[in-house]
Amino acid sequence: MNEIGCYVKIVEWSEEDQCFVGSCPGLFYGGCHGNNEIDVFSELCEIVRETIALYKQDGKALPPKTSGKDYANLMLNVA
Repeated sequence: MNEIGCYVKIVEWSEEDQCFVGSCPGLFYGGCHGNNEIDVFSELCEIVRETIALYKQDGKALPPKTSGKDYANLMLNVA
């Protein structure tokens, strides 16, 4: 798996903001937003790529991976 795929990327509808919001918990705070879910995901993936590149450029270790933890099923158990 490439490094970009090692981080969970979430795109969800925000009632408060009335748009789709993209985030990548564990890698950075904040994210991106927009009216088209696919465009938001594409932008989010680009932000993840850029963030990983900045970590490497600065010689910093990447945060722990968030993929492969089956968060979707864990959230089902919380509900």
